[in-house]
Amino acid sequence: MRIEIELKAWVTDPEALKRALTTGASPARFLGNFEKEDTYWYPAPGIAGVSLPPSGIRIRTETHTDAQGMASRKVCITYKTKEVREGIEVNDEREFSVSDVQVFEELLRRLGLEPGIEKHKRGWAWDYAGITVELAHVTGLGWFVELEILADNDRPETVASARARLLALLPCLGIGTDKIETRYYTELLKLP
Repeated sequence: MRIEIELKAWVTDPEALKRALTTGASPARFLGNFEKEDTYWYPAPGIAGVSLPPSGIRIRTETHTDAQGMASRKVCITYKTKEVREGIEVNDEREFSVSDVQVFEELLRRLGLEPGIEKHKRGWAWDYAGITVELAHVTGLGWFVELEILADNDRPETVASARARLLALLPCLGIGTDKIETRYYTELLKLP
């Protein structure tokens, strides 16, 4: 089981944050840049009997260039049980790879699903003392910093410890807690 404990916050000056993470006196280690194209699949209207998490099934095509300049591309399928606890996302994420996305999409269609929300993110990633930090631009929304810790469980003490670490990192990055966004990107992308 892989539990993501994460928060995201709006960023008003992405260049300053990138400089701070890249050249500052922080323990941040540059991991590389990324581009993520997500499509969320949901049951088609009128289809009964399909039981999916409310977040649907996500197909992500990710291109990553690591700190040494090596590029890679992968397609991952994800479904999550998502919840927000005291402003922090706690997600039970299940993920696997596919070698042929068109065949997998055809399977989803045959099961009565159809593509819904699309999300495009690009940015840079760092490791900051065991916390993954992503500075990401989400098309149609703007700039965010995402802080994530992967945990083995979602026990209250595990989540509380991770939450404290995530919140303690925000001021080091020059981000106030008032910038935390508790809504999911999919919710934000649905807004008019």
